[in-house]
Amino acid sequence: MLAFSFWEAFWLIFIAFLWINLLMVFFSVIFDLFRDHELSGWAKAGWMVALLLLPFLGLLIYVIVRGPSMAKRSMKQQADAQADFDSHVREVAGGGAASELEKASALHAAGKLSDEEFVGLKSKILSA
Repeated sequence: MLAFSFWEAFWLIFIAFLWINLLMVFFSVIFDLFRDHELSGWAKAGWMVALLLLPFLGLLIYVIVRGPSMAKRSMKQQADAQADFDSHVREVAGGGAASELEKASALHAAGKLSDEEFVGLKSKILSA
């Protein structure tokens, strides 16, 4: 049976935390490297070699040299994803009260809704 003292458990958790954070930074740098369209293939290969041969130094240099542009690319990707999501929601939702009124008026013009039904539907749409 393994018996850990408090400090041994503390250091184990602390080292695991640092290792996980290092891996997160490493993979975020790799994803950023391949997200960047300004770098040539050879430059990406050079960065990958530097990251694999000297991981700590390579990460440090990459974050110092390319950190600000890394943040801009990340924000642009998030803004593009939000715009895609918003457009998808608009398509699925059907456009709101204005499009509902347009549909009701087209049905009224086609004679499928009576005047009373149209007025009732119009007031229901405008009150919502």
